[in-house]
Amino acid sequence: MAKEDFTLAEFAVRLGRARALMAERGLDWLIAIHPGSIHWLTGSDAKSYQEFQCLLIGAESQPLIVLTRQGEVNEFEACSIADEVQGFGGGETEDPIAAFATLARKHKLIGKRIGLEVPSFYLHPYHYLALRDLLGADRVIDASDLIADLKLVKSPAEIGYIRAAARLCDKGLEHFIADLAPGKSELALAGAVYETLLAADSGIAASPINLVSGPRSAFSHGAPTERRLAPGDFGNIEFGATWKRYTATIGRQFALGPPSPRMRELYDTVRRASDAMIAEIRAGVPATLPHETAKRIIGDKGLEAHRVHLSGYSLGPGFPPSWAESLALIGKSPHRLEAGMVVTVEPPVFIGEEGLGARIIDNVLVTETGCELLSGVSRDLIIV
Repeated sequence: MAKEDFTLAEFAVRLGRARALMAERGLDWLIAIHPGSIHWLTGSDAKSYQEFQCLLIGAESQPLIVLTRQGEVNEFEACSIADEVQGFGGGETEDPIAAFATLARKHKLIGKRIGLEVPSFYLHPYHYLALRDLLGADRVIDASDLIADLKLVKSPAEIGYIRAAARLCDKGLEHFIADLAPGKSELALAGAVYETLLAADSGIAASPINLVSGPRSAFSHGAPTERRLAPGDFGNIEFGATWKRYTATIGRQFALGPPSPRMRELYDTVRRASDAMIAEIRAGVPATLPHETAKRIIGDKGLEAHRVHLSGYSLGPGFPPSWAESLALIGKSPHRLEAGMVVTVEPPVFIGEEGLGARIIDNVLVTETGCELLSGVSRDLIIV
């Protein structure tokens, strides 16, 4: 069960850190919406993010209170450390905000200073507006970064789970390389990767596999199709594996037959950009620095217009549709790297008019003096 993936002592430390930061910001309560936040504080893996859900965290010693759709109540009670679980809906339609209002009045949230997570994907605008109106627009403070930033530095147990996920990624990629051949469809190749991962006890990653070939290799996040690979194709694969919900990702370029000079140029450019990023990553470095390094290398080749994606981001426990955390390796990022963070390295080039693209994806663990590459599979261009 998810709550057993960590000790009660580790959950207590997490809650203590959250409450300390709440006190710094003068918050009486925090309403966590993001499933990653709820997982981090309670251990819940429940699929309740498809509808309204929240975790109420008091600034002092109040119980951890969950509001979720009725279908997930049993799972929260069995598999999380939440102290109180309230359900809404179920067999009939019920307004979740009305259910929240009852809970808020019971625990005396009305009139208090409330931090509210407003995460992408997981909070409907109507629900946000209704919460703000109920609690008071002048009493609600955006606290989307509070738990998100606390989660960035991983504990030894979390790092162990990410290492296990990275080993699963290696297995999946090794199987893909062995299967790669002209005549295979993108979907068949993707299916073999999934079979390998699930047979090795990987969880299902939050985001589906990307697999593109031929002229589709210009698609930065293209899903696999029935297209069959042909000699001369250039292509890219990216996927994630999970262990105890913690995600690792990997991405590689491949060519069926000798790559053309242009294919080789694009691969070499992103490889040099990736290597340069890895050389820059260490504790204390602004998150903008590795990004600007990669951007300069890609720009020097006249490819800046085709750098259509950020250079990397932090990884943790993922819930659909994303495994990314709040730290981004991109311009204007407010973050600094710290030892214990896990970030992706993936500066890209995708050129629609040429039907070509290139990206290598690796995960690194930030250390005090540098970083540790978590994948053991070669980063060289795969040539069949």
